[in-house]
Amino acid sequence: MIPLSETVLQAIFAVAALLVCVVPHEVAHGLVAFRLGDPTAKRAGRLSLNPLRHLDPIGSVLLPLALLLLRRFTGLPLVVFGWAKPVPINPYYFRDPWRGMVWVGLAGPATNFLLAGLTALVGRLLLLLGLRHRYLFLFLALLVLISLVIALFNLLPVPPLDGSRLLGYFLPLRWRLQLLRLEQFGILIVAALLLLGALEVVVRGAEALAVHLIGRDWALLSGLWW
Repeated sequence: MIPLSETVLQAIFAVAALLVCVVPHEVAHGLVAFRLGDPTAKRAGRLSLNPLRHLDPIGSVLLPLALLLLRRFTGLPLVVFGWAKPVPINPYYFRDPWRGMVWVGLAGPATNFLLAGLTALVGRLLLLLGLRHRYLFLFLALLVLISLVIALFNLLPVPPLDGSRLLGYFLPLRWRLQLLRLEQFGILIVAALLLLGALEVVVRGAEALAVHLIGRDWALLSGLWW
């Protein structure tokens, strides 16, 4: 059997970590919407942790894998990112649609912050127990980092990201409607953010927070940071 190279292993771990991070994010949106009276996600079978129900072949697998491989082989400072299929939400089921969408929007990033914190706690406990398997801690470090990137990026107050739900709630009604209309250009807005370097800034912030959470020893053991 031919051993997998470090690059291929990290690519596999990164894609797996991405799936672990984006699936709970989307399920959290659907669960909060369901608790607020919207059965749309439940009827669509999206209140499930089965990644196949949320998988976007391009955004969840092909794109992050390609970016990671390009970054490794070319040395270009490419930011690895991806997405899952958005959970369907119908705010007209909510008693207060605008407030309901705030809670639905915040549920995703909150879940990722919680996942990052719990993963960091588990990793630190394993280190205290004397376990130092590098690839295990590489995967756990990727879980922490990717969870934080997803949370911070989605909190940007621009449509269609989750932070726009919070922004919309505090805007006058006329501006709220304008913000909603911008969502049809969501993919273009996200592309513009990427070109302007917003994701790079988010990643740098997430890396700093991740290293703080996991500690220097774990960071060095994982090989992600030197």
